[in-house]
Amino acid sequence: MTGAMDELEARARAQLDRLADFGDELAGLRARVTSPDGLVTAEADGSGALTGLWFADGANELGEDRLGEKVVATAALAAQRVFARRAALIENFTSSFGEQVGRR
Repeated sequence: MTGAMDELEARARAQLDRLADFGDELAGLRARVTSPDGLVTAEADGSGALTGLWFADGANELGEDRLGEKVVATAALAAQRVFARRAALIENFTSSFGEQVGRR
């Protein structure tokens, strides 16, 4: 009986460790995108929130409307990229964790 309990405990520990690793991976997701002209760089975290915004020399010469549009477009692309990474990470986790849980 002890062998079976040890095996069960080891499996549960491995599953908990994998869940913790997955949480860390999600928390660490970031995507940084620079506009095609190099004037605006935006960074988004795993939830798509803007975490950084940088302007190159000359960005202020665009005028407020064009600069604003460029900021929004670049930030949206950063969010799209981080969401794509997040989806791939979730798909990979779901597949591997399902296999791990299914083992007996």
